[in-house]
Amino acid sequence: MSLTHNTVIPRFFESDSSLNDRLSILHDRILAAIPAVDRIAVAIYEASEDKLKTFINSTRKGEAINSYDFKLSDSPSLHKLAMSGEPRVINEIQEIIKSNSLHSSWLLKQGYRSSFTLPIYDNGGFIGFVFYDSMDQSAFSQEIQRDLSLYSSLINMSISSEFAAVRSIVASAKIASDFAHLRDFETGSHLGRMARYSRVIAKSIAPAYHLNDEFVEHVLLFAPLHDIGKIGIPDSVLLKQGKLDAGERKIMESHVVKGYEIVKKILGDFALEHLPDSKIMINIVKFHHEFLDGSGYPHGLTGDQIPLEAKIVTVADIFDALTSKRPYKRVWTTHEAFDELNRMVVAGQLDADCVAALELNTEEIDSIRERYQDA
Repeated sequence: MSLTHNTVIPRFFESDSSLNDRLSILHDRILAAIPAVDRIAVAIYEASEDKLKTFINSTRKGEAINSYDFKLSDSPSLHKLAMSGEPRVINEIQEIIKSNSLHSSWLLKQGYRSSFTLPIYDNGGFIGFVFYDSMDQSAFSQEIQRDLSLYSSLINMSISSEFAAVRSIVASAKIASDFAHLRDFETGSHLGRMARYSRVIAKSIAPAYHLNDEFVEHVLLFAPLHDIGKIGIPDSVLLKQGKLDAGERKIMESHVVKGYEIVKKILGDFALEHLPDSKIMINIVKFHHEFLDGSGYPHGLTGDQIPLEAKIVTVADIFDALTSKRPYKRVWTTHEAFDELNRMVVAGQLDADCVAALELNTEEIDSIRERYQDA
């Protein structure tokens, strides 16, 4: 088996397509040599939350599992694999796996008979797993395991490469952004909260909009950069106590255009403007102050002219502003904040699906508020 056959390596590393699309291309190549591989999936690990999260998949038989996460420490077997770096083979899933979790129940329902799981790493740190599943019993012989290990290395390299590029973009943007936030009330806790509120919304509405987990994770990653343009706002306006006059308001609103210019420059410096996920970053920065009725700024867009990722971040940002202490207001309760968000939905300003998604996950929202409190 040759990894370079049919140009699979160049095609897999093409950066103008999503990781999910590239995994599907690679799956085609694998099926030509190993027809029994019915599913390939990658779950990524967020260490700060101890969460293993569905990320990308190529599922040819069975129904894909999406928008699912759990604490890695709650799965002793997977936790052991992550720590040891060893692969795992299950020759008869139906005999070994018990229906004691949502994931286990899903796995048994699909009818998969055998699996091959490998942990993946980046710079020595655990970042997730590659899962191979088959409808056949004992599908993963020693020879097939060796071949799939090579493909897994290719997947690992591609994900690590993309993560490294995104980390460089975010790090550069956050250096600039931090200067603004040091001069502003928007603390690191605020950014952590609103990013996770954004993920809650994205995860909840993704199925209805036919969006995958890759989209959800990019919303989480890029949401904290929404107000990066505030670095260009003078202290006299940014730090003013009390209401801004019309001229000052216009200056404050210019942070959106400034933010877009900063992000475009960073993307240009890294020659990554063409990456699919860079569009999500740009849309969040450029459109997060637009309202559905056209009353937002700076472009006065309406309805579907506003990208979904921007609608998500707008709701998350307003909710956090309402439920956080500000120099000019008290902390609102969760109930009061939802009343205000729903009033804005009725007024035609906010997306109803995004607000409903946040409200339906009140328990998780309260948990985020508790964990990421302002110092």
